[in-house]
Amino acid sequence: MKKIALFAALLFSGVLFAQSTDINDYKYVVLPKHFDFLSEKNQYNMNDITKMLFEKKGFEVYFEGDEMPFELKMDKCKALYGDLLLDSKLLSTQITIVLKNCVDQEVFKSLEGKSKEKELRRAYYESLRDASKSLDATDYKFKGESATPHQASEEKEPVVQNRDNQLYAKPTSYGYELIDKSQKTVLKMYKTSQPDSYSAKMEDITGVVFKRDGSWVFEYYLNDEPVSQVLNIKF
Repeated sequence: MKKIALFAALLFSGVLFAQSTDINDYKYVVLPKHFDFLSEKNQYNMNDITKMLFEKKGFEVYFEGDEMPFELKMDKCKALYGDLLLDSKLLSTQITIVLKNCVDQEVFKSLEGKSKEKELRRAYYESLRDASKSLDATDYKFKGESATPHQASEEKEPVVQNRDNQLYAKPTSYGYELIDKSQKTVLKMYKTSQPDSYSAKMEDITGVVFKRDGSWVFEYYLNDEPVSQVLNIKF
């Protein structure tokens, strides 16, 4: 048991070490629908405004719970996770913009945006606008490109992508659960009567996983178009 625990710890530490802290390695930003310091979702439109700030910088931005691109569903570590931190003092309101990777490492932190406005809405707007200057100052440019299911649909061809995303197969009574680098289950594989062939489910997407030319492939339909996803599975 000690050896197993040690192996798991080493595996997790390897995952932690492998995550990039370079903002240019990330295409996506995921934001909460409700910042902790607000009393309701998107109060004062703060979540929408924050989303627009990141989109203006060039990120593809989603709220938690939104329908995500397939590659992000398969690997949560492809995104940065944003938040706003509030520090209210007697005479000022201060907001900091933070981006972390999937293992909670800080990738970006703005300078504190400050406002001396007394009315909350104006104070939040002014301090967020001030904090966003640090984001504007970053020389962000996404380093990589990848096809999306939408692009594949336009081209009328199946898409093959994400060959390098490592998934770990966890045996179950019905087959396997595929675990990503953040230790989350992203896809379930169910045994069939055929060797190396499984029915599969990922959230609301169903399909099949099978071995083709030495590679594991997840095939399914999106908007009546076939999509073929190569999986890098470690059993």
